[in-house]
Amino acid sequence: MILFFGVIVYYRHNVINKTKLEGVENLLGLPNQRVLFVSNHQTYFSDVAMFFLVFAAAKNGFINKLKYPWYLLNPRLRLYFVAAVETMKAGLLPKIFTYAGSISIKRTWRASGQDVKRQVDLKDITKIGDALNDGWVITFPQGTTTPFKQGRKGTGFLIKKFQPIVVPIVIDGFRRAFDKKGLRLKKKGVTLSVRIKEPMKIDYSLEAEEIILKVMDAIEQTPDYSYFSLNENPN
Repeated sequence: MILFFGVIVYYRHNVINKTKLEGVENLLGLPNQRVLFVSNHQTYFSDVAMFFLVFAAAKNGFINKLKYPWYLLNPRLRLYFVAAVETMKAGLLPKIFTYAGSISIKRTWRASGQDVKRQVDLKDITKIGDALNDGWVITFPQGTTTPFKQGRKGTGFLIKKFQPIVVPIVIDGFRRAFDKKGLRLKKKGVTLSVRIKEPMKIDYSLEAEEIILKVMDAIEQTPDYSYFSLNENPN
């Protein structure tokens, strides 16, 4: 399944559009478990699909390049991503993504397009902890594709509780190239940027609120960064 959809993702991201990778060397030497990737979010599915491609390339020695996608024959497995339950039930492709490694959770602040307030489901926390113990986990702390939104405290709580290695990723170009879901192509020839930073140095004794602030700064989604919007690049 990863091979089939990976070829499609490669064509959409590196033929119709172009991908610029930076910092992929920061993946080298990471342990196979208990690594949490935190990233800004621009589409529902295209971002995640890109990470599967980049991680597979890195595993097979392709550093900061995606040429010759034979690496899809040997993808990185035990790779999970956190997503809202309602998103992963909305259509056939989301359900396929679920099989690829979705950790479906209930959002505490929004459901069916409406603002809500509800308690965190402890089963969701356990699922994410189990995934971290098994492999790598990708999460989007803002829980939305809207840029510069405040990060959710839940991500800070997860980091404090499970104390994983935290690797920030900053992406750009996806919202210009694809629709909000990341399925429909909006524009060709867009430069898609994926920048993987060094693992964060985190004091796990900090409160969750303090940790999430540091995470949001690392993925360049604090108000200060809004003055230098990544959308300035016309490509």
